[in-house]
Amino acid sequence: MSIKVPFFDWAGYYAERADEFARIMTQTAARGGFILQKDVDDFEAGLAEFIGVKHVIAVADGTNAILLGLRASGFKQGDEVIIPSHSFIAAAQSVHHAGGVNVPVELAEHDWLVDPAAIEAAITPRTRAIMPVHVNGRACQMDAIMDIANRHGLEVFEDSAQAAGAKVNGKGAGTIGRWGTYSFYPSKTLGCFGDAGALVTNDDEIAEKVRAMRNHGANREKTIELSVDIWGTNSRLDNIQAAILNYKLTYYAEAIARRREIAARYHEAFSALPQLRLPPAPENGPYFDIYQNYELCTERRDALRAHLSERGVGTIVQWGGFGIHQLKGLGFTADLPKTDRFFKESLLLPMNHILTDTQVDHVIASVLAFFEGGQA
Repeated sequence: MSIKVPFFDWAGYYAERADEFARIMTQTAARGGFILQKDVDDFEAGLAEFIGVKHVIAVADGTNAILLGLRASGFKQGDEVIIPSHSFIAAAQSVHHAGGVNVPVELAEHDWLVDPAAIEAAITPRTRAIMPVHVNGRACQMDAIMDIANRHGLEVFEDSAQAAGAKVNGKGAGTIGRWGTYSFYPSKTLGCFGDAGALVTNDDEIAEKVRAMRNHGANREKTIELSVDIWGTNSRLDNIQAAILNYKLTYYAEAIARRREIAARYHEAFSALPQLRLPPAPENGPYFDIYQNYELCTERRDALRAHLSERGVGTIVQWGGFGIHQLKGLGFTADLPKTDRFFKESLLLPMNHILTDTQVDHVIASVLAFFEGGQA
């Protein structure tokens, strides 16, 4: 029987612990726990402990988390935010809808995350903030970024949608700048069965504002007072999703460990292939990567992808294969050749904690067969 390795095994994510998931959802619904109930409070407390941060404010999704963070930070029309072009469009959209101006910059080729030197070169008198995006479960070069921000009087807001649990120098991705955000979309390392997100911060003022803004400006008793002085919106996390996430937190470290194990196997198998450029391997040094994705680069990306498809291995070209700076219809004009090259060559291999050893073996054998069989 042929082996299939889908990139997303949506049904498998539920089947993994179906009985427990069904029990949690049934019990939550049976007690009428739908909006901002105990499960949301429990999840916020549990995530704060896991990440190592003072405040977690659960919201409807990761995009709204960024937008609320920007609004709570007093963003003004025309404020510039430096972002990596190698990122999902959510960060750029949030900056735009907050009235800001996106300034996309180049990536660093050793980790494919935002290049601190490119950040510093893009600073102007209108620059308000830097928004590093921690892609694929690896934190950006935060020491260098924070140094740049401090020297230039800028704020740092972290888009950590793909990096809940990643660390650099012992600090959690999303906890280093003024605030950070996470997404709990089903495909994320910590994913629910719908949309969900959170803003995390050690800043009491930001936490208070975002907590009110997510619920129409209401106070902690969920009441909108006559004295309300902040424009809110509806960006609440559904209680059932919070209950699922709270349960998943109990084995999240185990899921991360499995991803790191798979990444180590990929790295060991592929590191001798000169045709491939690989992400950094799991290490015990300053970076603790959670491997939301395993992304590699090759000049024969499209041929490799076709070969893997023939062997039942699903792959993804992340975000459609283009960077933010290439979205000319949205007014971007930057010339970023390193990012251009990256998106021409990058490919995501299957990476999730429910992959079996047999499936991982098949992915490895299929990639090796392509290159060692002379097809490259």
